[in-house]
This record gives sequence, structure tokens and C-alpha cells, in this order.
Amino acid sequence: MKIIVFVAKTGDWLVSFVAAILATVMLLYGGYALWDTAMLYQGAFASGNLMKYKPSVSVDEDDASLEELLAINPDVRGWLTIDGTHVDYPIVQGEDDMEYVNKDVYGEFSLSGTAFLDSENTSDFSDCYNLLFGHHMANGAMFGDVARFTDRTYFEKHQTGRLFYTDGSSVKITLYACLQTDAYDSLVYRPEVRKQENMAELLAYIQKEAVQYRDIGITEQDQLIGLSTCAEAETNGRVILFGRLEKEKQVNQT
Repeated sequence: MKIIVFVAKTGDWLVSFVAAILATVMLLYGGYALWDTAMLYQGAFASGNLMKYKPSVSVDEDDASLEELLAINPDVRGWLTIDGTHVDYPIVQGEDDMEYVNKDVYGEFSLSGTAFLDSENTSDFSDCYNLLFGHHMANGAMFGDVARFTDRTYFEKHQTGRLFYTDGSSVKITLYACLQTDAYDSLVYRPEVRKQENMAELLAYIQKEAVQYRDIGITEQDQLIGLSTCAEAETNGRVILFGRLEKEKQVNQT
């Protein structure tokens, strides 16, 4: 009888011990998962080390420049800022559109990737339609704020941005339309649409299908920029923010 009681108690102790171990492992894993997620989102924002390369209309002689970032990574094509949002990043261009999906501007692995220019676009943004891609991060990092332009109030509040080129020049961006579509929208994503003769069709399509739109008098002779990101609730859903590139004065860089 004593043996049975001993075995029973030992069994209970083992069960309790194993349960405690499992609970500890789950707590540790949960804590790591939360930390890992926090680091992912934190890393998706442009840090001080990266922001030192951001061009400005008034640059101190001791400041780093976009040219220095270009020396680190020859794939750098410029710097994009959408005023009043978290969109404030260097732009790269890979050999294909998968290269920077999970790689940062320094060439290291990163789940948040890097905002990039479509591989079919000309590297100096001279095309009539220049298409950029960035991940939709839940905290608004990368192109997460692009999806917020579907809201009328947000769309009206944020109307401008700036694109800096690697040669020191910049253009103002006047935002005018936000479109909800899918990844298979050939009119928006196919390379042929970037030809001048197809601009009228694209502009008409944007005006007709946009969920938000303002008339800025855009024409076929204007240069267009599109910022594409994933829609939050749809696997193949996409949100694209459109703007017009408008030439501005030379930026003084070191």
C-alpha cells in the first residue's frame, strides 16, 4: 500500500514539475516573441544612424550625405519623405523586385526590408511613371502610413512630400490620389504603362478608380510617382498613393 501511495505522490510531483517546466518555457517564448516583434517594428523606422544620410535644403558641412550612403550601397537611388508621416527612407533598386523585400539598405537581412524602386524603372527617376514599393508595417513604419491615405481626413491633411536624388537635386511631390486595387492590376503594375503614350490611359484610370482624389491639373506631360504597399486585410490587396513630381532647386550637400 505504501508503495502505491509513494508511486502516486511521485507521479503527481513529476506531473507538477513537467507542467512548471512547460509553463516556464511558454513564458520565456512569449517574452522572446514580444521582444522580437518590438525589435522588428523598431528596426523598421529609420534610426539616427540612417537619418544622418538624409538630405536637407540646408546641410552642415560636417553632416553625412546621401552620396556617402551611395558609397556604402551602390543600389541607393534617392531618399523619399512624405511630410507628416513615417515615410522617410532611402530608396534602393535591386536587380529584381524581390532583392530588397527582406534586406535593409546596408545589405543585411531584415524582415521589414527597404523601400525600393521597381526594377523596370530607370534608375534616375526619369520615367514618366516611377513606382516604389514598401512593406505595410502595422505601426506605420515603412509604407504602413500609405494605407492611411484611404481615409479622407488623413488624405486631406497630408498633401506633399519630397524626393531627393543622389546627385543632390530634389523634386517636390504633390500627392493627389489613393487607389485600392490588387497585385494583378496590370494597368498599374505592368512596365508598358510607363511609356509616355500610355500615360493618358493610366491617369484616366486613377481618376476613375481612386478612393481619394484631388484635382491638381495633372497632365500626360507630368511625371508621376506611385507608392505601393499591401492592404492590411487582403493577401493580394494593394494600396497605391500617387503624386506628381515637381522640379525644385538644387540641394547643397557635402
